[in-house]
Amino acid sequence: MASFNSYKLRCSIPGHEMDVRGLAATVFPEGAFVSVSRDRTGRVWVPNSSSDKGFTEMHSMSGHSNFVSCVCIIAPSETYPRGLVATGGNDNNICVFSLDRPQPLFTLKGHKNTVCTLSSGKFGTLLSGSWDTTAKVWLNEKCMMTLQGHTAAVWAVAILPEQGLMLSGSADKTIKLWKAGRCEKTFTGHEDCVRDLAVISNTEFFSCSNDTSIRRWLVTGECVQVYYSLLIDRSLRIWRQGECSQTIRLPAQSVWCCCILPNGDIVVGASDGIIRVFTEAEDRTASAEDLQAFEDELSKATIDPKTGDLGDIKLEDLPGKEHLNEPGNRDGQTRLIKDGQKVEAYQWSVSDGRWMKIGDVVGGSNQQTSKSVMYEGKEYDYVFSIDVNEGGPSMKLPYNVTDDPWLTAHNFLQKNDLSPMFLDQVANFIIENTKGHVVGPAQPAGGDPFTGGARYIPGSSSDTAGFGADPFTGGGAYSSAALRQTTNIYFPKTDGVTFEQANSSQIIAKLKELNGGAPQEHKLSEEVLESLERLLLSVCGLNSSEPAPTIQQINLLWKASHWPEDIVFPVLDIMRLAVRHPQVNESLCGEAEGVQLCNHLLNLMRPEGRPANQMLALRTLCNCFSGRHGRALLMAQRETVLSRAADLATVCNKNIHIALATLVLNYAGCLHLQPDLEAKAQCLSVASRALETVQDKEAVFRLLVALGTTVASDQTAQDLARSLGVSSQISKYSSVSDPSKVGECCQLLLKELQ
Repeated sequence: MASFNSYKLRCSIPGHEMDVRGLAATVFPEGAFVSVSRDRTGRVWVPNSSSDKGFTEMHSMSGHSNFVSCVCIIAPSETYPRGLVATGGNDNNICVFSLDRPQPLFTLKGHKNTVCTLSSGKFGTLLSGSWDTTAKVWLNEKCMMTLQGHTAAVWAVAILPEQGLMLSGSADKTIKLWKAGRCEKTFTGHEDCVRDLAVISNTEFFSCSNDTSIRRWLVTGECVQVYYSLLIDRSLRIWRQGECSQTIRLPAQSVWCCCILPNGDIVVGASDGIIRVFTEAEDRTASAEDLQAFEDELSKATIDPKTGDLGDIKLEDLPGKEHLNEPGNRDGQTRLIKDGQKVEAYQWSVSDGRWMKIGDVVGGSNQQTSKSVMYEGKEYDYVFSIDVNEGGPSMKLPYNVTDDPWLTAHNFLQKNDLSPMFLDQVANFIIENTKGHVVGPAQPAGGDPFTGGARYIPGSSSDTAGFGADPFTGGGAYSSAALRQTTNIYFPKTDGVTFEQANSSQIIAKLKELNGGAPQEHKLSEEVLESLERLLLSVCGLNSSEPAPTIQQINLLWKASHWPEDIVFPVLDIMRLAVRHPQVNESLCGEAEGVQLCNHLLNLMRPEGRPANQMLALRTLCNCFSGRHGRALLMAQRETVLSRAADLATVCNKNIHIALATLVLNYAGCLHLQPDLEAKAQCLSVASRALETVQDKEAVFRLLVALGTTVASDQTAQDLARSLGVSSQISKYSSVSDPSKVGECCQLLLKELQ
């Protein structure tokens, strides 16, 4: 094939801080394009006039409160001669921008879930598709009609050139043709979610699907051609006359989107936040240095053999590098090569006539795992996570077995400004958990992933960590790595997860301190303070001689929980612990008082509220699940509670995220084996949306368990999760090894959704 027919890198643009999820070529300026990202921005890029062949950011747009998932260009009109940019986001909104201001001209509201696809037509018509299973037609800032008929998320929409004809593709595996708001025809043939549509003419269009096929359709209903590709294999594939003529691998985990510029160049957006432009034109091809840098970056990538076209790997059966002397059979052909104990992947390039390294394969059945852990640029035998107090920030303690544990403990305490009183505990923790190990072995795993049984918490009941224990019960039933690969110990999880740990003396001391400075009308009497202290001691079980909580104590707790919001948090902490007690749970969560409790906590959780109150309100709701009355209350109030809780995912607070994830998990546990699809849909939606913003690994883990619990043993819930794109959303967590429970749980969930 002639070289001018092969696409090569033109430039790489580090344009976004997160995944690039949508691209569209603009009408103005000439040769420009717009990109949108999970970093909540849209950006317009114009070609440089200089010889560097790159692009420069001309304009940045912001207006979404959550990640931006799609973009399209609205054609120029008399009012807007340069055209408009429309973006859809996870905040359920569509923002419409001009090219001369960063804020939207107007916002279209009406969808009830993420807007994931947009298409524009004549006269300023805009068509949108959403996870809420509908498509909407917009004109002049108003919703003209709602297209209803799909039974799952609408992932793709397109407007045909003929006026009035529209297409929608859905996770229900169908494509629908609409005219004047009515469904004229349903196209069937895909075996999985329909992800995108491309119009060829008045009478033909393409569709692509998670079933790895691309189909060519006539609007009359016939499928005239089927092409098969690969799903999420990190590649861009160029097709000519029904054949894949070129495969370009990218050094990113996922390729999310692409668009074609008027000059034929192809723009690609990926999960690494980088935009890459490829061209056939030799005068626009990147310099030899930039091409080599791209190839070097690609060669350093790591490839999971469970994805793409690599197949099962047996190291002993692989050929050596001498096999690269034989030419490939087709462009993009992949060949695995053994280099010592490593496995390398190479791809045949027809245009270059050689094999190009596209990465190192990791995680195969016979691949050895790394024996060291990287932390702050150095290798260690262990990197422990140390929790100084429940919900507080986790601190890392790196350690090599050749180090002095006492010196390491001293340095750790000094670096993190912690009390020297913990020196013995930290040193003994290191000694206990590295006992009998020589330099190199990986850290044992398998502790309780919720209670932190495998972590050290100074002042807790156990000074040593129970590595090798069952991750939910803390028992010794689960220990071998081999068993971990075949047994799902993570979900379904049907027993509630609660926030148990407390320091009663600190809570009471803080309560008295704040009471001393409280306004006179809010001061609590000594009798009330003593009553609350007795209640706290009773529910914490610190003194077996303490009588059960009295109705008077519970009523005083309820009254005190209405303290001013800037000082109420120690009272909320007492309530968080108290609702675990059967008598308190019945009294506060019963039919009469339960709705009042719910409304009070939801008010404290409003987005503009105080983070400490938001966190403790969430934790209190989680602990309500420990009693029959609390579970009944929260299930009855599910829609309101989860809707308010979901809003807190955007608050940048690790403790809030963990509490939110735990709440979703507890709901999922109550819904397991229940036929309530609407409730499960809300759990899936809240968990999925939370994963877009949550960064803390413990919160991510609990959300993964919540998703797993929701779909376990429920085919309909699994189909719903697939329609929401859960698999592609969580796949990035499958390789997480610190903590290992995140990667293991993710892999099991992906297997469940296959």
